[in-house]
Amino acid sequence: MELFENLALGFSVAFTFQNLIYALLGCLLGTLIGVLPGIGPVATIAMLLPITFHLPPTASLIMLAGIYYGASYGGSTTSILVNLPGESASVVTCLDGYQMARNGRAGAALSISAVGSFFAGTVGTAIIVMFAEPLTRMAQKFGPADYCSLMALGLVAAVILASGSVIKAIAMVFLGLLFGLVGTDVNTGAQRFTFDIPELSDGIDFAPIAMGLFGIAEIVVNLERRLERSGAIKVGSLWPTREEIRRSIPAVLRGTTLGALLGVLPGGGPTLGAFSSYTLEKKISRNPGEFGKGAVEGVAAPEAANNAAAQTSFIPMLTLGIPSNAVMALMVGAMIIQGIQPGPEVMTKKPDLFWGMIASMWIGNFMLVIINLPMIGMWVKLLTVPYRFLAPAILLFCCIGAYSLQNSTFHVLQVAMFGVLGYIFVRLGCEGAPFLLGLVLGPQMEEYFRRAMLLSRGDPMVFIERPISLGLLITTALLLILMALPSIKKARQEAF
Repeated sequence: MELFENLALGFSVAFTFQNLIYALLGCLLGTLIGVLPGIGPVATIAMLLPITFHLPPTASLIMLAGIYYGASYGGSTTSILVNLPGESASVVTCLDGYQMARNGRAGAALSISAVGSFFAGTVGTAIIVMFAEPLTRMAQKFGPADYCSLMALGLVAAVILASGSVIKAIAMVFLGLLFGLVGTDVNTGAQRFTFDIPELSDGIDFAPIAMGLFGIAEIVVNLERRLERSGAIKVGSLWPTREEIRRSIPAVLRGTTLGALLGVLPGGGPTLGAFSSYTLEKKISRNPGEFGKGAVEGVAAPEAANNAAAQTSFIPMLTLGIPSNAVMALMVGAMIIQGIQPGPEVMTKKPDLFWGMIASMWIGNFMLVIINLPMIGMWVKLLTVPYRFLAPAILLFCCIGAYSLQNSTFHVLQVAMFGVLGYIFVRLGCEGAPFLLGLVLGPQMEEYFRRAMLLSRGDPMVFIERPISLGLLITTALLLILMALPSIKKARQEAF
């Protein structure tokens, strides 16, 4: 009964006029950035962080969440029609989606993608509802030592699941941890790495880092690339055949299950879910030769997986305060900007925000089906706008947003500096997500470590004596051992 009461509270919050408008705005923006290549949900949410400072907490988080899962919907439209992924999770949809379109089945591919995404998003949200309360209750039993071990596990998992070199991912995590040390030591009051710059006494603001690292750097990289756009294909009938429906249903179910599991893991998310589900479908298929030539499973499974993963990645962020990927790290930043401490206390102290946000996900998924299918023509026409015209507008928006944080040009300089740093990361083949996770988790990890040591009077055995902490540390050690195994290394390289 308590669950239904919580859901009733959530829908009463989500169905207010203001929150419905922000949910719709988030879904529209998410679809837009999913359609437009080279922007992506991380860069967009990073650029919008300053705006959330002036919005009510619930409305701002509902909008940001809508952008995140809306991008998963929008990315499939251009992947199928013009063979151009709007964001990274839609890359794999190009393989069979565009081939279906060339075979005259564009409308069917879009319908299967939209319905599969809606089903996966709905199931993903239901999973959040089912596991949110038990996980929150469990998290409330955590002590400082347990939280410190949990964050260590999160950082190690982020390294393992990061694409590219493991050494580079480890370096990015440590670099993020170092940047997190800048500011005033809470316990001693000493200035750390501030170099006598007064603006750094409170630490480096999260928004300029995110905007520079993901927004500015992404724009510069995309201006370097020449995005070749294939000719748009006519949509035709949106109705799939019985055979296409028969083949897509089990693929959607498998994709939803796999995506929901991978979304919860630190470092996981829609991209990993989409690629993993495509690999699974190809391996279990009786006709693997069809993949890459217009197999309907190659559209249904990845699209379901990336939407399920987008939803379930909210679970560790909302219940434990641990971001599972770069977007969730930005969501944690948005909550901190609003003065909300992410973690189990959100459900108990801010139930209207917690359940309102979850209820809005169901509403948002329904909105996205309506937004995507009838408006396909309009979204495709947006692709005719050259990226060189969009880039200056995005840069201006970033600078205005950074300045508006505290009406300070120092933040604009920070955005520029981290934009250069982000560009260097891209050129060196280093992924920004482990850096961001290290930056977010580092200060919290340090705080919990110090608390644990104070409570145990300097005895490090507290991390082993507590059963929860010991279990988490054993899991972390097992992950490190598994990562060192040659077979796991090979499987990881193949997956990415």
